Amino acid sequence: MTDFNQPISGNDLARFSGPNTFMRLPQATSLDGLDVAVLGVPMDIGTSWRSGTRFGPKQIRAESAMLRPYNMATGAAPFDSLNIADIGDLAINTFSLPDSLRIIQDSYEAILSGGVIPVAMGGDHSITLPILRAIAKKYGPVALVHVDAHADVNDEMFGERETHGTVFRRAFEEGLIVPDKTYQIGIRGTGYAATDFTEAQSWGFQHFPAQELWGRQLHQMGAEIRRDIGNRPVYVSYDIDSLDPAYAPGTGTPEIGGLTTPQALELIRALKGVNIVGCDLVEVSPPYDPSGNTALVGANLLYELLCVLPGVATK
Repeated sequence: MTDFNQPISGNDLARFSGPNTFMRLPQATSLDGLDVAVLGVPMDIGTSWRSGTRFGPKQIRAESAMLRPYNMATGAAPFDSLNIADIGDLAINTFSLPDSLRIIQDSYEAILSGGVIPVAMGGDHSITLPILRAIAKKYGPVALVHVDAHADVNDEMFGERETHGTVFRRAFEEGLIVPDKTYQIGIRGTGYAATDFTEAQSWGFQHFPAQELWGRQLHQMGAEIRRDIGNRPVYVSYDIDSLDPAYAPGTGTPEIGGLTTPQALELIRALKGVNIVGCDLVEVSPPYDPSGNTALVGANLLYELLCVLPGVATK
């Protein structure tokens, strides 16, 4: 046992009680001594279809109470290797998307200045752009593993250039990511034009459409991505709508024919050894899933991401 923060055990305090933090970890008011900061970005003013992701962090935290500290499949013990705490929610401006994006970037610059790895619970996908701006200020252009039903490379939406559907075009234009080390996995659905996906491929983005992954195990593909990334700093952005709505219906822009939860686990676990400098899990919209299952899936995927962070030992 170490002096690192530990989740409250369900054998010490019933899971339906205790703090509403991720996995019932301590809530930190300071970054001092932390290796990883879990935080919420409760925002849905960047979305274009169904709202509700402002409630995502709260519901993910609630469902995460079911999780235990040791990964029985991989042997990962993140809480014995890294000091992790929940630092609460960013105080976004719910009446202004531009101001909220500024707040996110400023907050991330402060978090990163302390050498802490940020792990975010969204919130709609527009939160990832200011995060990448802060990440690139510290690390330069990073590799990107982007798991999503959508490529999010629109030029604008309703005349706006910063929305949940324009994130990765802006990231490419601003030099925040390495184009040929950008992997978009699970993309699918209908489009406005034949170039909706192919334009990003011309920039160097590597695409793994969902229909090419049906019935496949993803650990080998994940291992190939890991080798291709090498030692570069990498950011992982995981949109819950990458999963088929049968597994995660509570999201703003669902698309049928998506990944399964076993595929999601295989992909994340294959990233073990990659130099992850930050990650997010976005687009959980609890109003569209009263069962809480989507948030439960999101909580588990966030836990799996913790398990593959640099420095996590196995037992």
